[in-house]
Amino acid sequence: MKPKPAIQDRSLREHLIYLLTGGGAHASFEAAVAQLPAALRGARHPRSPYTAWELLEHMRIAQRDILEFSRNPAHVSPEWPAGYWPSSHAPPSARAWSQSVNAFQADLKAMVALVKNRRTDLFARIPHGDGQTVLREALLVADHNAYHLGQLVLLRKLLKAWP
Repeated sequence: MKPKPAIQDRSLREHLIYLLTGGGAHASFEAAVAQLPAALRGARHPRSPYTAWELLEHMRIAQRDILEFSRNPAHVSPEWPAGYWPSSHAPPSARAWSQSVNAFQADLKAMVALVKNRRTDLFARIPHGDGQTVLREALLVADHNAYHLGQLVLLRKLLKAWP
């Protein structure tokens, strides 16, 4: 017996949300940033091209861009590639780190809400795009975040700052 479309739709949305929120085979965002000493947030290890701050900000900026593209026809993406990376290797303050973490989490919640909203047609082309769908953009967020979370965890291990 073939599943009904409503069941398939709900199932797809649940799987996407699971993927977006760190379900599966990788560390969650919260685990990757938890209890990283402030002194190491801008530290560069010789085997890593990035600091934790650079990775965090890149993830935040890219995720915000994808979210806004998905829901706002007037959105203008940052200039590639410079606009997707912070200008400094270290956060200017502990508050800047916290604000970046909070903004990342808020934007991820917004992407999850977009996917969860049954009025969002996951398969419809985004009118101001060139073939993208909300499904594709949600998968892009999950993929991009997982990739850079892996880098952040590896960096923390290299810096001996992983629990």
